[in-house]
Amino acid sequence: FVCTQRELLPCKSLPETLLFQLLGLSIATLSTVTHYGLRFTLISNVSLDSNSYRVIHHRAFYFGICLSMTLILAALLSSAATVRESQCLTTMGFFCFALAFCGLIPAACWRYTHSTEVEDSMMDVYDFVYEEVRRNTSSFRRHELTAIHEAFLCCGKHSPFGDTTNVEHKTCPLGQVHDEGQDCLREIQDFLKKHMDFVFSLLGIAIGFTVTVSVLSHF
Repeated sequence: FVCTQRELLPCKSLPETLLFQLLGLSIATLSTVTHYGLRFTLISNVSLDSNSYRVIHHRAFYFGICLSMTLILAALLSSAATVRESQCLTTMGFFCFALAFCGLIPAACWRYTHSTEVEDSMMDVYDFVYEEVRRNTSSFRRHELTAIHEAFLCCGKHSPFGDTTNVEHKTCPLGQVHDEGQDCLREIQDFLKKHMDFVFSLLGIAIGFTVTVSVLSHF
């Protein structure tokens, strides 16, 4: 579309609004996938109350949804403020950006200070289920362990002696060979590292754009 000089500011604000809406939708999508994804759901359902993973799992989802809604609301308010030239809407938009920034910074810091907490809690859950199946023949735990093996495409835990136990033979997917490359603890660690790196990258992008737009909105 063609912008006249009078409509110049609203047209310039449109790309920024769409960008933050897409960013908010991306965070909401990532939060939903993290919460309802098969691998995360399996670990959450198996984890005990004493394990911290279930708490982290739910908090991450609600935080991501709230953050995405804040970014989308801030983008809509800023766009409306530019179109209507309203100082009140501008102030509300700036407040939403500041609120989002105050949430993004602690989230990024948590990624560094608790980088291994999620990883350790997930592997603790797998260790618990594996040992429960190894100690007894509970069909309930065996079904859970089989589901984890199928979801992560792995097979038991690596043994320094290179042998397998009855647990692997009964719970591993057909055709899986128990070796170092398919060790479940390593597969869980690699999967979670890639996921957390993607989350941190998205948080970094959100922080950068939030700071930029907040400064522009202030001026």
